[in-house]
Amino acid sequence: MTGSATQTSAPTRAPYMTKTRLGVSLLFLMNGFMMGSWAPMIPEFARRFSLSESALGLVILAYGLGSLSFMPVAGSQIGRLGSRTVTLAVALIMVPTLLLITISNALWAGVIAVFVFGGLTGAMDVAMNANAVAVERNMRRAIMSSCHAFWSLGGLLGAGLGGLLITKTGIYGHAITLTLIAAALLAVAWPRVLADRPHPEEQRPKGGLPMTPLPWIIGIMALFSMIPEGAILDWGALYLRNELTASVTLSGFAFAAFSLTMAIMRFAGDLVRDRFGAVRTLQVCSVISITGLLIAGFAPNSLIAIAGFAIAGIGISNMVPIAFSAAGNMPGLAPGIGLSVVTTMGYSGILVAPSAIGFIAEHTGLAAVFIGLPVLHVVVLLLSKLARHADGAANH
Repeated sequence: MTGSATQTSAPTRAPYMTKTRLGVSLLFLMNGFMMGSWAPMIPEFARRFSLSESALGLVILAYGLGSLSFMPVAGSQIGRLGSRTVTLAVALIMVPTLLLITISNALWAGVIAVFVFGGLTGAMDVAMNANAVAVERNMRRAIMSSCHAFWSLGGLLGAGLGGLLITKTGIYGHAITLTLIAAALLAVAWPRVLADRPHPEEQRPKGGLPMTPLPWIIGIMALFSMIPEGAILDWGALYLRNELTASVTLSGFAFAAFSLTMAIMRFAGDLVRDRFGAVRTLQVCSVISITGLLIAGFAPNSLIAIAGFAIAGIGISNMVPIAFSAAGNMPGLAPGIGLSVVTTMGYSGILVAPSAIGFIAEHTGLAAVFIGLPVLHVVVLLLSKLARHADGAANH
C-alpha cells in the first residue's frame, strides 16, 4: 500500500528546493540564530545584575517557562489563522527582544524580557514546524530534517558570532548587529513563506487539549529523544573534564562533535527518509544513538567518549524531526494542536532533564548517566511504528 502511494505520488513531487521551502528554512535559521545569540549574552546578564549561579538559574528557568506557556497558545492560533500568519507575526515581535534584554537596567525588566523572548521562541517553534509540515504536504517530500539542520546552523552562527561581536563591539554593538541580521533573514523569508489555509473545523478541542492518546504518545517519543540531547549539551564537557581528565579545550569537543554530526545528518536526513520511510529511518537512528551513548558512557578515555558523542549525534539527528512530522500529520487533528503538544513535551525534557541529571550524577557519576540514557531510546525504538504518520506528508 505504501509502495503504491509512493509510486503514484513520486511524479508529482516538487523539485528539491522551492520558494516555500526556502522561506520556512530561513525562519528556522533565524530562530536558531536568535537562540544561539542569547547563549553568549548570559554571562554578561549575570554580571550586570550581580546574580549568583542559583539566581541565574531562576532567570534561565523564566526563559523555559515562557516557552512552555506560549507554545499551546501558538498551537490553538494556528488552527484559527494558519501557520504563516502566526509564524510571521511572532517572528516580527521577536526581532527586538534580545535588544530589549540588553538595554534593561532593572532586574525585573530583564526577567520579563527573558520570559517574553523564551515565549516567542517557543511559539515560533510550534508555528514554523506547522508551516514545515504544510510545505512537506505541498511538495510531497520530507523537508523537516533539513529545516532542523538550518536551525542547528543558525544556533552555531549565533553562538559563534556572539562571543566575537561582544569582544569587538561591546554588548550594545552585538545586540544591534544580531537584531539587524535577524530582521534581514525575516525580510528575505517573508514573501516566500507558504500561505496555508486555517483549519477551524479541525480545531477540535476548543482551545483545550486533545483527548486522544496518540499526540501524547508521540510527545513521549519527542521527550525521550531530546533528553539525551540536553544531557550532552549540559553535562558532556563536565563528564570529559572531571571523569576522563580531558583538558578544557578537549572537553569542549563533546558537544562540538555531537553538533557537527547532527547538523550534517539533518541535511541528509530528508533524502534518507524519502528513500526508506520514517519508521525504518527512526529505528536505525535509535540503534545508532543507543550505540553512541553506550560508547561514550563506557569510554576509557576522552577521545573514545568524543567519538561516542559524535555517533550519538548521527542517531539523534533525525529522531526529533520525524516525531514533529508525525505530530503535524495525525489524522483528524489540526497540525498546530498536535505540534503544540509534542513540542511542549519535547522541550520540557531539555528544561527539566539537566537539573534532574545533576542530582542523579551527584550519586552515581556522569558515566552511569550516559550508560542509562539509552534506555529512553529503547522506548523510542519500541514506539517507532507510530512514526508512520510522518509519511503522511508524502501521501497528501
